[in-house]
Amino acid sequence: MAAFGLALTNVPLLAVSVVALALAPVPYLGLALVPWTMTLVRKRTDLERRRASQTGVLVTRPYHPLPERAVADGWERFRWTVTDPATWRDLAWLAPGAVVGLILGAIGVLVPLYGLLGLTLTPSWIWLGTGWYGYGAVWSIDTFLAGLLSVPQGAVILTAGLWVAPWLRRVDALFARLLLAPTSAAELRLRVTQLTVTRAGTVDAQAAELRRIERDLHDGAQARLVSLSMMIGLADNLIDRDPAEAHKLLAEARESSRAALGELRDLVRGIHPPVLAERGLDGAVRALALSLPIPITVDVDLPGRPDLPLESAAYFAVAEALTNVIRHSRAHHGSVFSRHAAGVLTMVVTDDGRGGADPAAGTGLRGIERRLAAFDGTIKLSSPPGGPTVITMELPCAL
Repeated sequence: MAAFGLALTNVPLLAVSVVALALAPVPYLGLALVPWTMTLVRKRTDLERRRASQTGVLVTRPYHPLPERAVADGWERFRWTVTDPATWRDLAWLAPGAVVGLILGAIGVLVPLYGLLGLTLTPSWIWLGTGWYGYGAVWSIDTFLAGLLSVPQGAVILTAGLWVAPWLRRVDALFARLLLAPTSAAELRLRVTQLTVTRAGTVDAQAAELRRIERDLHDGAQARLVSLSMMIGLADNLIDRDPAEAHKLLAEARESSRAALGELRDLVRGIHPPVLAERGLDGAVRALALSLPIPITVDVDLPGRPDLPLESAAYFAVAEALTNVIRHSRAHHGSVFSRHAAGVLTMVVTDDGRGGADPAAGTGLRGIERRLAAFDGTIKLSSPPGGPTVITMELPCAL
């Protein structure tokens, strides 16, 4: 029924698009009307792509990324819209997509209804006591026996209609993929764009990590080591004249060396935790959960280990997500779930906090996204106000 109703929207969209394109030469009006109309068309085709994905038919969005200057410049936005081949493929799909959707939608709805009608003819005949019905081979139902004959036919037709309905949806999705999926050239362009973006994000993340390490070394361990050297030098000068003061300085130097060693260990853990190298992702996540102030349930069951760079990215993504739980969610409990199936490592971090997490609010979710994108990974967020918050992270990999 949904496919039938959505197919009907294609007709007015196509009509509005034709009018908008016809008015494109009109100054100002065309510049505003065409991008606005094509935005509506893209919303409709994006909905069709999502419906197709529900049937197992993946249809990727094929559009050029919006240039920054096109946000405020009407001409650039117009040019970006009309020069994208995917715009014209969307328009080319509207009419045949409506026809196919209407036909398949009508079949998917009318056949089960016809079968249901066969099941209800006999009760209707008993209730009304009249013989003006016809069914199946279109015979008149004027006796109780004739009414009974419609029941098995109705059951068979209803069952067949319900069985074939998902296949009709899949046929509709396969037809939509013919025009709404990116071409080979578009897929290559999108892949190059994605790699460019992820490479830039990886470079930025590495530069930020290097700055953090340099800052921690300069402000932490390096400053303590300089202080340690000065205290040892003072103790050396006082060892003969004031042994008690020299021993006091040496005790302070010992404490300073312990603090510097602790800071260096923390720095090393921030680069690559030793527990990750020794015990893998499962052990590292469990050790991390034990160090947090709220109870975290860990359910990690992996039959092997990913490559070291990917394992490190997975660990730090989970660690950042748990840090968000502690800092922002006000949760009383959290959990980490991880499995590997069909070549994808899936990690799910949940909490019972207040919800409302927003990647644009600077809570580290963008950092997780950039970290995973370097390995073609993805992150999905579900965080309604009031909670719970569910962060699903996926990394394609082999163990």
